[in-house]
Amino acid sequence: MRQFDLAPLYRNTVGFDRLFSMLDQMVGVDAAPSYPPYNIERTGENAYRISIAVAGFTDRDLTVEVKENALSVRGERKPSEERKVDVLHQGIAARSFDRRFQLADGVQVVGAALEHGLLHLDLVREIPEAKKPKLIPISSNGAQQTIEAKAA
Repeated sequence: MRQFDLAPLYRNTVGFDRLFSMLDQMVGVDAAPSYPPYNIERTGENAYRISIAVAGFTDRDLTVEVKENALSVRGERKPSEERKVDVLHQGIAARSFDRRFQLADGVQVVGAALEHGLLHLDLVREIPEAKKPKLIPISSNGAQQTIEAKAA
């Protein structure tokens, strides 16, 4: 296991405490669950897609929940009464899982779709007007200017 010393970064940055605490938690990546496998894709400038391989699960077996900045996907395969067969070999995993993703501020889940054994979760990062960049006028010759808010 590798050890990273983030102390020099703490001295040179302001307001990134949450980011560094998340990095500290990720140091124990070896203990992180690897089932089910997933992909994270960028589909646009502010759009993302998480695709999770959930072969054998139906939409009734899956639960997607967003609470604060955490996305949780749970799967629990319920036994079916109509499916009474003896399995001779089970190579497709059917175990329960709970996969969690930490979402950045302003990221919203806008949709979920199950197709071909993949659960697709579409996410969009919405930047509030107050957080968008704005130009600050520079005063010269001692004349002070005020910044007026523009209504959109």
